[in-house]
Amino acid sequence: MALMITQDCTACDACKPACPNEAIAEGSPMYVIDALRCTECVGAEDDPQCALMCPADCIVPNPDFVESREELMAKYESLHG
Repeated sequence: MALMITQDCTACDACKPACPNEAIAEGSPMYVIDALRCTECVGAEDDPQCALMCPADCIVPNPDFVESREELMAKYESLHG
């Protein structure tokens, strides 16, 4: 499942450099996660790095993009293959 950033985002920029897939971009007024690039760090890390770095605790699963671990790994491989 891809992640998303909620309205609680403070636009602090802690999440963006932590993303191995460059799925996070600065939006207005908050940052956004490209669900087509987000793998929840499957393939790169054990845990979603953006969520670990977020001081506002505003990164949650995106209910519109439910994916298995295998699908997330395939997405990661297609992005970095």
